[in-house]
Amino acid sequence: MGLKMDRRKKYTRYVLKESFIKKMHEKPLSSITIKEVCEMADINRSTFYSNYKDLYDLLSQIEDEIIADLNNTLSSYNYNKDDEAIQMTEKLLEYIAENQESCQVLFSEHGDPAFQKKVIMLAHNHLLKSWFPGSSMPDENKQYLTLFIANGSIHILQTWLKNGLKESPKEMAELITKLATKGVSAFQ
Repeated sequence: MGLKMDRRKKYTRYVLKESFIKKMHEKPLSSITIKEVCEMADINRSTFYSNYKDLYDLLSQIEDEIIADLNNTLSSYNYNKDDEAIQMTEKLLEYIAENQESCQVLFSEHGDPAFQKKVIMLAHNHLLKSWFPGSSMPDENKQYLTLFIANGSIHILQTWLKNGLKESPKEMAELITKLATKGVSAFQ
């Protein structure tokens, strides 16, 4: 009986998340009601409240899952090697492509700017830890460089999502890695 309830609860959360993301494609969070999400998910309001406090709690849980997944991917690679940097970036972009609908919303103007900042800081911290072991570059410059790369990469990602993922994750990974490691000189 417990297994059946677990599956039912997972399904309920899944349909609520999917319905919520669809609504966020249509309008900003501040204009979405729990009633609309429940109607779209074909779930009653009491079921919603047994899973989430409010829409912000639902959004927070969606964001936290994505942050955890991104962190796990970033933690499993060594960025010092160009091949691994491309593979890691490609894995991240594959994850984003697989979760395109959620990511399009979360990285769009309807998304939470705090979430986007968390993703930037996650990338920044991973780059800072792994790109500069033994480097004589001043710490302040390391900070600026990794923030520049993380912010630029997020904006490339947003444009890629907005354009409907026309390029493959591998093509985008190569582009981002080239820009991060060689800058404009990679294209001259």
